Amino acid sequence: MSTVQENYKEVCARVDAACTKAGRERQQVRLLAVSKTKPADMVRDCYQLGQTAFGENYLQDALEKIQVLRDLPDIEWHFIGPLQSNKTKAVAENFHWLETLDREKIARRLNDQRPPALPPLNVLIQINISDEDQKSGISTTEVHAFAQTLASLPRLKVRGLMCIPEATDDEQRLQQQFERMQQLSRDLTARYPEANVLSMGMSSDLELAIACGSTEVRIGTDIFGARNTPAAQ
Repeated sequence: MSTVQENYKEVCARVDAACTKAGRERQQVRLLAVSKTKPADMVRDCYQLGQTAFGENYLQDALEKIQVLRDLPDIEWHFIGPLQSNKTKAVAENFHWLETLDREKIARRLNDQRPPALPPLNVLIQINISDEDQKSGISTTEVHAFAQTLASLPRLKVRGLMCIPEATDDEQRLQQQFERMQQLSRDLTARYPEANVLSMGMSSDLELAIACGSTEVRIGTDIFGARNTPAAQ
């Protein structure tokens, strides 16, 4: 068994234990394997254990892997990085999910560029839950209005919310941010039942995120090892 496969099993065991501790069913929490900067053979190793959803930040690196791994029919590609206007077409044409949507301009470009032969692009609204100036994401007060705008775009499907919380060792602060996200998610799902995904939690805080209602945790280093430095994108 490869190192990636051993790591993957350990991460799955952590998610299992976190769900049990939180009193949640395991199928309520999806694992997104963040494969950014990692080669296609590592993705294939992980896929062979049943992992189908993979997250990518760097477009050119991702497109190369998508091409190499086209023989895996049920693989699911999530773009989870900041998206510039000049890269929307490639995301619209090649990805199943965009998890970092926070601008109407980007949303409209994705909608216009999504090929009619493909199903609508699944999108998550990124929330700047810690109100940090340097972070992407909309404010908590803008969620309803932004969701209404996205709901009017037929080639996009609003599937929920995501956040990158504050980088802090203060578990109470993290818990407050996760609980606020959970409430925002409940409010959104009440209006849009299909928008029931709450993507939050990474290697260092997945247990707390799952306890606070996360339905998707994004794990990279603990599966694939330290990230490589990507080429200019």
